Amino acid sequence: MNDDRYSPPPARGRWRAPVADGALASTLSVPGSKSLTNRELVLAAIADGPGRVMSPLHSEDSAHMVTALRTLGIGVDEVAGAGAFGPDLLVTPGPIRAGTTVDCGQAGTVMRFIAPLAGLASGEIRLTAHETALHRPMGAMIHALRDLGVDVDDEGSWSLPFTIRGHGRIRGGRVEIDASASSQFVSGLLLAAPRFDVGLHLVHTGDRLPSMPHIDMTVEALHRRGIHVERPAVGEWLVEAGVPRAKELPIEPDLSNAAPFLAAALVTGGEVTIGGWPAHSTQPGALLPELLTALGAHTSRRGGALTVRGGGGIAGGDLDLSAAGELTPTFVGLAAFADAPTTLHGIGHIRLHETDRIAALAGNLRALGGQVQELPDGLRITPVPLHGGEWPAHHDHRMATTGALIGLRVPGVEIDEIGTTAKTLPEFVLLWERMLGRSAVAVGGGATA
Repeated sequence: MNDDRYSPPPARGRWRAPVADGALASTLSVPGSKSLTNRELVLAAIADGPGRVMSPLHSEDSAHMVTALRTLGIGVDEVAGAGAFGPDLLVTPGPIRAGTTVDCGQAGTVMRFIAPLAGLASGEIRLTAHETALHRPMGAMIHALRDLGVDVDDEGSWSLPFTIRGHGRIRGGRVEIDASASSQFVSGLLLAAPRFDVGLHLVHTGDRLPSMPHIDMTVEALHRRGIHVERPAVGEWLVEAGVPRAKELPIEPDLSNAAPFLAAALVTGGEVTIGGWPAHSTQPGALLPELLTALGAHTSRRGGALTVRGGGGIAGGDLDLSAAGELTPTFVGLAAFADAPTTLHGIGHIRLHETDRIAALAGNLRALGGQVQELPDGLRITPVPLHGGEWPAHHDHRMATTGALIGLRVPGVEIDEIGTTAKTLPEFVLLWERMLGRSAVAVGGGATA
């Protein structure tokens, strides 16, 4: 990809995935991390002065976070920056404003990060979401907030929508939570914890805790802003009370969004390079070199870029994705072309994402002639020849990108709504076409360039 700045409207509607003409040889960049963008926005909102989030992700999820913070009285303004994917964000903290309704869209980070902040307001704040996200688990957060002394009226549903009645402060202290359904419950509480009167002693009581890298990301973000966090035991965190420091912080590229592009190297037997790959990262996508190597890829790093090479086929095997469940759709796409069956496990929690990803991936693959078995905690894919057909996105951005990956080798794969990729990567179609060395085309109701 060239490095000129652009901000294309996202593609929308039905999209036939392009078939690769041969082995790829492509270099490109991807926009900033959604997970980091939304964490830094929340911390900037409760910091000791105005701060700047540099090279953030501009997507539906991050837009919902920006709108949520503005609704709560936080100033968030776009300012010129050096990034290729849009402006920086200047965040000006202020008192949390009550008497409002926050629409979280489909964003789990918004619903789970904003809820504790809402408890700091003096008055009522109602949280709701897009109808396709109202099923997402919120019971653990509601329970924790009540234990912290926050009034939450969920009308007995333990889910969105619900009303938070804040008292202008949260005392904090020890609280137990079962975050087995999502690590975002832990992160949401940790992010707000510095503003609790006595900080927070958070204890996870469940048998499992998915996506630990995301919690590590939260702890690192707090450390960068001068907030001390201790880990006295596994599944236990102590956050000191204080005010996060205002900073100007750059956002890393979204490594999970890079996954389908890097996987394309294996599917086509070619080579794909992603620029700006960080030397150290707490993003789950940082595990991609290791995971792709396990499937037969050759990976190398040079000059701040990660290169993945295919050509030797895709090896089947057994992959534990418990630390990176969001990568599951991409690895299902790879497993469909492997030389042996592949088992993906440690991912039972992804049944509770934008859709039941395990059921959706299995159903979609079977509709193209694939063989896949749903397991209690994963999937087993047996590679067989596939044919074209519709690939429903199920309102899920990662389902859509997996359809594109499979379509590189299977003619006639049609994603029913490519616009779902705008949730975290509005530029997906543009970047995908550029990776293939083609000009992006208009689809459905929107153009890509």
